Amino acid sequence: MSIAVLGAGAFGTALALSLSREGHAVRIWARDPETVASINEAHRAPRLPDIALPDSITASTDIDDVAQAGTLLLAVPMQALHATLARVEAPLTGQRLVACCKGVDLTELTGPTGVIAHAKPEAIPAILTGPSFADDIARDLPTALTLACADDAAGKALQHQLSTGALRLYRTTDTIGAELGGALKNVIAIACGACIGEGLGDSARAALMTRGFAEMTRLAAKLGAKPETLAGLSGLGDLALTCTSELSRNYRFGLALGRGEVFDASLTVEGVKTAEAVRRLAERLEIDLPICAMVHEVGARDTSVAEAIRYLLNRPLKEE
Repeated sequence: MSIAVLGAGAFGTALALSLSREGHAVRIWARDPETVASINEAHRAPRLPDIALPDSITASTDIDDVAQAGTLLLAVPMQALHATLARVEAPLTGQRLVACCKGVDLTELTGPTGVIAHAKPEAIPAILTGPSFADDIARDLPTALTLACADDAAGKALQHQLSTGALRLYRTTDTIGAELGGALKNVIAIACGACIGEGLGDSARAALMTRGFAEMTRLAAKLGAKPETLAGLSGLGDLALTCTSELSRNYRFGLALGRGEVFDASLTVEGVKTAEAVRRLAERLEIDLPICAMVHEVGARDTSVAEAIRYLLNRPLKEE
C-alpha cells in the first residue's frame, strides 16, 4: 500500500526519509510551491536543509492527488488538522490516516483520532506518537514510538508498514491514552522549561514532571484510557524527553517565559493551545489539573511564572 505525507515540516519529512530507506516511494503534500520545488529539484526540505533527500521522495501542491495513497501520514500542526482534512474532497474510504501531531483540538476538545473520525468518518484513524525529534529520525538514529489504532488488524498492518531498521513501533488499541500522553506532555514541558528558566533548579523540575504525570494519568483515566498506556512511550517516555531537552519547542518556550525573553512567534508551540483545551476539558469533567491550569494562565499572560509557582506551592497539603 502506498504512503504519502500531508505536511512538509521537519517531522513529516523525516518520516518520509526513514521510509524511503526501506524502499518506499513517498509523496509529500505542501502548500508552498517553493517548498515543493526545493524537494523535487534541489532534493532538500526547508525544515531539514542539511539532509539530502532521495529521488523516491517527491512533493506536490495538489492535496487531492497526494491523498490517493492508501496510508496518509498527517504531519500538520494539531490546530490545523481539521482544516487540512477539509481540503481533501474525497471521503478517503478505507484509507489509513495516521496523525503525527500532538494536542487537543480547541473546537472539538478531542485528540487527533477524534478529529479524523469527525472529518473523514469512512477512513481508519490512527496516531503515531512518542519520544522523538525529527532530526534523530532523519539521521536514522534509533527511535521507538507508539502506534495506536482502535482497529487492531489495521494497526498491525500499519506497524509492519511503517517500522524501519531504526524506527521501532509498538502497537496499542488505546488511541485515547496514546494521544493524551503526547498532548499533555507538551503542557508539562512548558512548565518544566519555565521552572528552569526561573532558576528554580532540577529538583523542582523533577517534582513538576512527577506531579504533571499524575495529571496526565488522571485526565486520561477519566476519558477511558488505560493507565499502562500513559506509563509507556507515548506518555512517560515522551514526557522524559520533552521536559529535559532544549530541542523541544515547548520546553524552550517555557524557558523563555521563565527568563522573561521573547520567543520566536513563527514557531508552533502545541502545548499553548493544548493547555487551553485541557483547561476546558477539566472544567467540563470537574477534575483538578493545577499544573495544566497554571500553564494556560502563564501562556495567556494572565499570571506570571512567579505567581504560578507560589500558587502551586501554597496548595493544601495532601497524600500522594
